[in-house]
Amino acid sequence: MPAKDVYHDAVKNALIKDGWTITADPYKIKYKDAELFADLAVEKPIVAEQNGRKIVVEIKSFLSPSPMRDFELALGQYILYRNLINLTEPEYQIYLAIKESIYENFFKRESIQDITNINQLLLIVVDMEQEEILQWIN
Repeated sequence: MPAKDVYHDAVKNALIKDGWTITADPYKIKYKDAELFADLAVEKPIVAEQNGRKIVVEIKSFLSPSPMRDFELALGQYILYRNLINLTEPEYQIYLAIKESIYENFFKRESIQDITNINQLLLIVVDMEQEEILQWIN
């Protein structure tokens, strides 16, 4: 199994605070001869803001000197996981969980907004220090 992201516990705690139940840590994605691991699978009882969805959460820290390189890797991984999840458990949606400062300083760039829109990237923006979800971006 892969190593946990530096923000793994903060995101997990933020989801729990927000009323989600952790159902897998990590979440195994198995399709034919492919076996991968996303960080978390979570479920929430039916409520207005989340419609009782089941989600998979991939956590990314963006700690390297190049946020663009981190984004390339995260986007590729996100698309691969999304495609495999669509083939195996289409009731799940996948979200990328990121730190607030990365969202503000990188994901709000016009070029990055365009790429996230084209690829229908779903985001969870988290205050890692307070372990709180600040924003769901669909």
